[in-house]
Amino acid sequence: MHARAVAASTTALAGVVVLLLPLSPARAAESARAAEGTGGAAAAPVIVAHRGASGYAPENTLAAVDKAAALGTEWVENDVQRTKDGELVVLHDDSLVRTTDVEEVFPDRAPWKVKDFTAAEIARLDAGNWFGPEYAGARVPTLEQFVHRVDRHRQKLLLEIKNPQLYPGIERDILKVLADEGWLDRRHVRQRLIVQSFSADSVRTVHELAPAVKTGFLGTPPVADLPAYAAFTDQINPSHGSLTADYVSAVHALKGAHGKRLEAFTWTVNDAAAARRVAGFGVDGIITNNPDVVRDAVGC
Repeated sequence: MHARAVAASTTALAGVVVLLLPLSPARAAESARAAEGTGGAAAAPVIVAHRGASGYAPENTLAAVDKAAALGTEWVENDVQRTKDGELVVLHDDSLVRTTDVEEVFPDRAPWKVKDFTAAEIARLDAGNWFGPEYAGARVPTLEQFVHRVDRHRQKLLLEIKNPQLYPGIERDILKVLADEGWLDRRHVRQRLIVQSFSADSVRTVHELAPAVKTGFLGTPPVADLPAYAAFTDQINPSHGSLTADYVSAVHALKGAHGKRLEAFTWTVNDAAAARRVAGFGVDGIITNNPDVVRDAVGC
């Protein structure tokens, strides 16, 4: 990042204060329901729309957020990358090829990596037509645009930091945007926001920069290593194919970085049988492209 951007990020983070005023009765009730839904003795796991409701709309687009909302899904997952000029955009791959028309718009710019394009150039790309003609013209949203849409639907966000090794300092950049957009106030960090990554270093960095933010590690660390992860994360989020009931029990036996029971959200579960299987293991959340299918299977 440029020195000016780093300085701005540091200033913004220094000014972030989690509010300490008492909650109103309505907010207190909402907080209790949220705590019940993301840990403790929940009757059914939380359902998270993976990249939005990506089984029904182009992944990581605002249309996928809208579809998740239409299906009644509270939690939405997304992926964040950084452009050449430092803008944060919501895209799963570090390449633009799979989910946009970048090869047609910029035929001479191979290998079409996100980090090699400006935000203005990426804003020109069609990110919907590959999924279906009804989504032609959908764009790659910026992180600001994405959180605005999530806020509009009063949804909650599971934000994944993608490829942090490609974008040094991206954790600070993400936290600055979240702070600027009001997502680091007490209500958001307690009830509506989780930041996760496959990189333990990235998760640890988020915890150090913004200790109030709930975090998750994507993967299945050996049981013997779980206490070390619990020092800086609140969730261990394995793929459903690697999961067993014993592993979930081992996760739940520990307290995470905020002193509450360590949670397990599993991914990516798209059919009813797999949803019932992992729910039987006692997972706290299920990340899915098809939130309606999972909801109907596990009875939430």
